Amino acid sequence: MEEGFPPPPFEGFRPAALTFFRDLAANQTKTWFEANRAAYETEVKLPLAALIGEVAGRLAAKGLVFSGDAKRAMFRLNRDVRFSHDKSPYKTHAGAAMTRDGVKTSPGVLYLHIDPEGCFVAAGFYHPEPEALGRMRQALVAKPDRWRDVIKALKKHGLELDREDALARAPKGYDPVPAAVAEDIKLKSWVVSSKLAEERVFSPGLVGDVVDFALAAAPLLEFGWRSA
Repeated sequence: MEEGFPPPPFEGFRPAALTFFRDLAANQTKTWFEANRAAYETEVKLPLAALIGEVAGRLAAKGLVFSGDAKRAMFRLNRDVRFSHDKSPYKTHAGAAMTRDGVKTSPGVLYLHIDPEGCFVAAGFYHPEPEALGRMRQALVAKPDRWRDVIKALKKHGLELDREDALARAPKGYDPVPAAVAEDIKLKSWVVSSKLAEERVFSPGLVGDVVDFALAAAPLLEFGWRSA
């Protein structure tokens, strides 16, 4: 992908993208990666950039603005091994975080994950910084009826908040808590996700799938953005 030139239209990932990651998992060396860098650029980075750009364009037309800057959205393939027992130098999946201003750490993210072990798309507020976390919790307490509408809207599309990362009881300073938010205020992230079938990952229709998911998750994103 040449600098300054837009990627071609998204036509779907090819099976070679997942094959690359399977092979990379078995060959975690710089020598192997450099010998196969072209496959990574062609089969992973190029279509992922196209996907990001098309998703951003279609969402903007619907009034949901995310940056289409693929270079900023994509995560590096190299792992940060400084504090890890696993010293494998490369990730075995591709990820991209789309936000309103293109900064990965900005609140409210649309995340794309391409992985031979399972592809998915997610959206929401993942481990916000303490101040942002507090503002989100305060918004839940102050607007329980609006939050209940958010949950209803998500459920209408088959989406539920990920509850694996939650406190055992309400955080300090939030007692009593309105019944409508009693469980959700315990969360440390507010995220919904959806698995992507492999045949859809290989299809141009993946753009529409991601756009539809993002629009379904929009009530959660908009609630969080208002609280920021």
